[in-house]
Amino acid sequence: MLEIVLATANPGKITEIVDIMAGLPVSFVTRDQMPPWPEIVESGDTYLENALIKARALVEFSGKPAIADDSGIEIDALEGAPGVRSARFAGSEASDEDNNHRMAELLAGVPAEKRTARYRCVAVLVLPDGTVLDAEGTCEGRIALAPEGDNGFGYDPWFIPAEQPEGQNLTFGLLPLDFKHLISHRGKALRKLAEKMGTLGLT
Repeated sequence: MLEIVLATANPGKITEIVDIMAGLPVSFVTRDQMPPWPEIVESGDTYLENALIKARALVEFSGKPAIADDSGIEIDALEGAPGVRSARFAGSEASDEDNNHRMAELLAGVPAEKRTARYRCVAVLVLPDGTVLDAEGTCEGRIALAPEGDNGFGYDPWFIPAEQPEGQNLTFGLLPLDFKHLISHRGKALRKLAEKMGTLGLT
């Protein structure tokens, strides 16, 4: 069975990747199953660049294939910010709470109809021979007037996706996980990536 390193230290992201890609004939290796990683600086200007930085660093470190993703939320009223800087919106050491607080401050007074936004994710698989597969997924929606729900991570309690269970108007923080994975940016990107892996005979 193919072993793939998950090039992330984010426990929420690890859980989502494992859940979304469940059923593939691969086994995932996480950070807590390996020696201490080298520091990885996400210095790219795009989601793809940052995902490749992380995956290539882990391939070099482990000698195994690695999957990484980079994602962000793009808010139209903020001219697409925070985008690729979503994890560091309130500073290099910012917590999810810090980032959400900054976003809420900047959107204060912006009415519901002007709070349109999308989540975007680029996922990559890098093989030890240098082969790269990449895929992108987006999820359209809007930013809520107040956070709701404790599921997920990042900006999830604030993000209301356009696709909803019938009759619902829920944030990612409230949506059932199986439905979230079906419509989310990460779910779409990773399923596309899995399809490309299949064409190479990796799954």
